[in-house]
Amino acid sequence: MTAPLDIQGPAAPPRSNGELVFAEPWESRAFGMAITLYEAGVFSWPQFQAALIARIARWESAPTEDAHWNYYRHWLGALEDVLAEGGAVPADEVTTRARTLAQRPTGYDHGHRH
Repeated sequence: MTAPLDIQGPAAPPRSNGELVFAEPWESRAFGMAITLYEAGVFSWPQFQAALIARIARWESAPTEDAHWNYYRHWLGALEDVLAEGGAVPADEVTTRARTLAQRPTGYDHGHRH
C-alpha cells in the first residue's frame, strides 16, 4: 500500500522538478514516519490528509509568533494529531517527548563523525 500523495492542493508536499524536497533531515524522517505508519495501517490516508489540511488552515487563519512557513512542521503536527486521535500515542506523551527532543542541542544527532 503506497500513500496517495497529493500533487496539488493544500496537502501537497514541496517538490522541485517533481521530486520531494526536504530542507532538514528531520523533515524527511517525519515524512517517512507518516508513510510507514500509514502503510502499517495505523491510520487511513484521508485521516492524515484531513489533519494536515486542518493544521495548515489554522496556521493560515491565525499565524503564531513563529509566522515562518514550514510545510513539514504542519506535517509532523498532523502526524501527532492522528496518532493521538487514534489512541496509538497518548497526546501528553507526544508533548513530553517533543519537549525532550526540543531541549537537545542543535545538530545533536547530525554531528560530524571523526
